[in-house]
Amino acid sequence: MEVEQAVAEQVDEGSSGLDALDEQLLDQLVGQARERGVKLAGEGGLLAALTKRLLESALDGEITDHLGYDKHDATGDGSGNSRNGRRSKTVLTDIGPVQIEVPRDRAGSFEPQIVKKRQRRLTGVDEMVLSLSARGLTHGEISAHLREVYGAEVSKTTISTITDKVMDGMAEWQNRPLDPVYPVIFIDCVHVKIRDGQVANRPIYMALAVTCEGTREILGLWAGDGGEGAKYWMHVLTEIKNRGAGDVCMVVCDGLRGQPEAIEAVWPRAVTQTCVVHLLRASFRYAARQDWDALAKALRPVYTAPTEAAALERFLEFQEAWGHKYPAIIRLWESAWSEFVPFLNFDVEIRRVVCTTNAIESINARIRRAVRARGHFPNEQAALKCVYLAVMSLDPTGTGQKRWMNRWKAALNAFEITFDGRLSAGRK
Repeated sequence: MEVEQAVAEQVDEGSSGLDALDEQLLDQLVGQARERGVKLAGEGGLLAALTKRLLESALDGEITDHLGYDKHDATGDGSGNSRNGRRSKTVLTDIGPVQIEVPRDRAGSFEPQIVKKRQRRLTGVDEMVLSLSARGLTHGEISAHLREVYGAEVSKTTISTITDKVMDGMAEWQNRPLDPVYPVIFIDCVHVKIRDGQVANRPIYMALAVTCEGTREILGLWAGDGGEGAKYWMHVLTEIKNRGAGDVCMVVCDGLRGQPEAIEAVWPRAVTQTCVVHLLRASFRYAARQDWDALAKALRPVYTAPTEAAALERFLEFQEAWGHKYPAIIRLWESAWSEFVPFLNFDVEIRRVVCTTNAIESINARIRRAVRARGHFPNEQAALKCVYLAVMSLDPTGTGQKRWMNRWKAALNAFEITFDGRLSAGRK
């Protein structure tokens, strides 16, 4: 334990982290552990002993700062307050439970910060629980995981308390002010099963925006009643506008009946663009599986046409070839035509990024994985909490955001020209 004491003293003297520790000292520590047959992790392991030393060393430093004099220093005589022994306390850490000795003072005024009074978990444990919950694990599964891997007993009630803390942050996030202008907003919803008397599918509405700087921003999550409806979308879009988003250049949606009217009512200057992928998927629902490849090949010239006139010619050719067998597909494209063609009038860079809601579909796929693992939820709040955790755990390293920004640079330049400087107005 002499080495551990030296490590604790070096940390206490102001080192900035593990990089500041002497490499030879670490080698000596590991070597001694091997000689004595001490395991690295688990109860009684090297990491637990070192964590105990580091925490206790930090607590000793805190009480010294609080009292104003070192241990056994004569300066403390007659000061009115002094050290008063220690009390044992077990805290749950990333490497499992660790028992530490917390110093006390006679006046009872000492308030430790690194391990606060009544604190039983270090912050890393809470982050671990939130991360596991974001991946769809139930409270019982998280409890079992912590018990099996770390030997720590954490009740389902405690786990629920940890995850419930995110709801305060979610309320603030959901009501935060938004940018005055967005180049594009993608809207879509996922369905979750909620047990409200009986298990039923409920929509969770989501809006993903591209900012004027090219970053992506999820504007909010909303739980609706029944199936997805244009009336509720009107409510969602109005709330987004009321939070500051006064202008949107383009809204990309799945072509739900009534959506274009709702979008126009909220942002009259916005262009409504139906997602091509959604149109293709809807088309395949009316066709036999063996015809899907042929249909996809026949429809490709329609949505890749250079102009609206050329697209109409290709569509008439498609109608002549397939209209007799699948008239429902023809009616589908005719009813969605006015919302399908807008992107054909834009620069190729704009076409590439707005002809599909894949930008939001990838997020929905992550959400569906988390939701599917849970099965169904007891109430609306539990469902929103699961979806929110899944959304907040996206792209933890930020590499996805960098790729996104690079992809949007050319498109934003095209938007600036096409929409007559509306984005510049939003940056001011």
